[in-house]
Amino acid sequence: MFRNGLEPWHLLVVLAVLILLFGSKKLPEMARGLGKSMRILKAETKAMREDGGSDEGTANSTPADQPRAAVAPANMTKAEDATKTNTTA
Repeated sequence: MFRNGLEPWHLLVVLAVLILLFGSKKLPEMARGLGKSMRILKAETKAMREDGGSDEGTANSTPADQPRAAVAPANMTKAEDATKTNTTA
């Protein structure tokens, strides 16, 4: 039924729709955000594997035994950056 479900022209159509919806200026910003979140996810899964499924809820566990929490990146526009630097200077 879906023998050739994903052909190269399908990808071109999806890319064209994305450019039309979001504009060419927003796409690199979105790609950077996606890359950062993927790196955070990769680091957290690696940390969980290294911990080996430690008991998080027991009284004997220490904060070092528990996996690190991911920090969400701050979404600041250039105008917010300028106002923050002007108020601190």
